[in-house]
Amino acid sequence: MKAEIIAVGTELLLGQIVNTNAQFLSRKLASLGIDVYFQTVVGDNPNRIRQAIEIARQRADLLVFTGGLGPTQDDLTKDVLAAYLNRGLSLHQPSMDKIEQMFASRGIHMVESNRRQALMIDGSAPIDNEAGLAVGNGLSEDGTHYLLLPGPPREMKPMMEGPASEWLRSILGAEEPLYSRLLMFAGIGESTLEAKLIDLIEAQSDPTIAPYAKEGEVAIRVSTKAANESDAAVKLDQTVDAIKQWVGEYLFAQEEITLEEQVVQLLRTSRRKLSTAESISGGLLAELITGIPGSSGEYSGGVVTYTNEMKHKLLGIPMAQLEGDGAPGAISESTAAMMAERVRQIGDSDFGVSLTGVAGPAQAEGKPVGLVYYAVAERGKPTAVFTGHFSGTRAIIRIRAVKAALYQLWLRLREQ
Repeated sequence: MKAEIIAVGTELLLGQIVNTNAQFLSRKLASLGIDVYFQTVVGDNPNRIRQAIEIARQRADLLVFTGGLGPTQDDLTKDVLAAYLNRGLSLHQPSMDKIEQMFASRGIHMVESNRRQALMIDGSAPIDNEAGLAVGNGLSEDGTHYLLLPGPPREMKPMMEGPASEWLRSILGAEEPLYSRLLMFAGIGESTLEAKLIDLIEAQSDPTIAPYAKEGEVAIRVSTKAANESDAAVKLDQTVDAIKQWVGEYLFAQEEITLEEQVVQLLRTSRRKLSTAESISGGLLAELITGIPGSSGEYSGGVVTYTNEMKHKLLGIPMAQLEGDGAPGAISESTAAMMAERVRQIGDSDFGVSLTGVAGPAQAEGKPVGLVYYAVAERGKPTAVFTGHFSGTRAIIRIRAVKAALYQLWLRLREQ
């Protein structure tokens, strides 16, 4: 079955809210074995909503609507679809009773327009909304199926997890569900990863291999349809094993988890602690680590030493190292090593990680934008310093540098 998601709401087109519903619905529909081929966003205009319906009917068996089921005059989804199908609208009394009870319990006068939330297209099945007032609709006509859900995610998501999925299963018949594995990689770019796997990707049929990138990380989703989980596992295992043979050294997780989350997990498992010293990244590394709940058990703390004076005062880096004729400078391998070693000592941690470099917009110390030195100091072992040449905006350079440093720390932790 092919589906199209139609999100209704002018606020989506204006960028006032983000269409997170489409992402959630695509994943949920895929888990039911329904392929989402198109996503459409349309404003609160009856003519354009009707055009969206007409186009979607030509290329999809299932049209899933979100939004436009509320009480106001611009909530038009049910009205437009009912007119398109030459059907009327009737009151769903259980939903109306719920609305009236809600207003009565709060001692608020119910505006007549709230009745609109209890209207259903004639011949449709009610999709109960436990978290809100607008009832959902599910109906089929001439081989096309329509599912209408409210726009607020706090209402739509539980409906989709429960009664909407039950209705979809009732119309699916023998459709096989989709099973997926997510593989997370770091220390390698999307294009390089794809180049290493190009033979597998070009030869794919089932399972399918789909790479996509986030800043500093790359994910690969391996998917297949199967009658049950055990059948799917056989096919997925074969493909995942083949991927590991080519790029296993960069694979840090086989679940949807960030690199920093995996690092914290490994620190926790090995009962080790981390301290950080940052210049170019301005505390971004510390932010990522401390954004993970419970990371205080693994993170001793960090310092942002943006100027040479702070590097000298807080970390004890000699000024002769940072400035003057013949000095290596703040942006150097030796300074990165000193920063990592000193912060590890100050924090009495097992690891110290540092970053120093040039994020732009201009050169610094005569060194180009994108040049970054990062170091990993470990108790009882030699300090390792790495050089990165990153491109992109100032923000992109910073996040890529931080992820590169985390990757080197992950490699150390993995070895142990």
